[in-house]
Amino acid sequence: MSNIIEIKGIKKSYRIGGETVYALKGIDLIIEKGEYVALMGPSGSGKSTLMNMLGCLDTPGEGSYMLNGLDVSKMDDNELAEVRNKDIGFVFQTFNLMPRLSALENVAMPLIYAGVKKEERESRAKVCLEAVKLTDRMTHKPNELSGGQRQRVAVARALVNNPSIILADEPTGNLDSKTSEEMMNLFEEIHKKGNTVIVITHEEDIARRAYRIVRLKDGLIEKDEPNIPLKTINN
Repeated sequence: MSNIIEIKGIKKSYRIGGETVYALKGIDLIIEKGEYVALMGPSGSGKSTLMNMLGCLDTPGEGSYMLNGLDVSKMDDNELAEVRNKDIGFVFQTFNLMPRLSALENVAMPLIYAGVKKEERESRAKVCLEAVKLTDRMTHKPNELSGGQRQRVAVARALVNNPSIILADEPTGNLDSKTSEEMMNLFEEIHKKGNTVIVITHEEDIARRAYRIVRLKDGLIEKDEPNIPLKTINN
């Protein structure tokens, strides 16, 4: 396997009022293509800041971040936006769907920014909605869907550009336990197809579905160890 992510010595601090808050204090992290990793940590551990780095939503104060062999830590905002659209599929806790657009139109949205023609956009969006078992909900708007269905639309949208990484931030945070289970089964299916999946969570049972758990505390990696997923244990 090849390394998809190589982070070395990443530090990040913020000025809040008159104080400097050190969110990341020197992170080294390598993630290989095809891995399924959970990033865990309590509030204030630095996991959200690290997620923003991984997702190219922010740049480090110090250190380097190589994504697919490119040093994204030195890129400007326009270059980062291009990398985000091409290489990273985001799944957010709050779904972040456009309320006036249908499920199909929401899924196709990243392809507009990528300059893909309408016919191909619709075709690729349909394939992704089929993959998350929402063929019969393509024309429905978000307010006509359940929370679980909305999150499936968000997953389909994350997949539509064939990204290098699926980055999921607390993806089950707004879902009940049964729907959370269905969502984590979906991530397992996505991983089995060869996708690199990174889940950011504070929930132990969600993290235990991954094959590797990276635990953050006070801006540093406290533990980084392989994991036998709960699903495998139960079987």
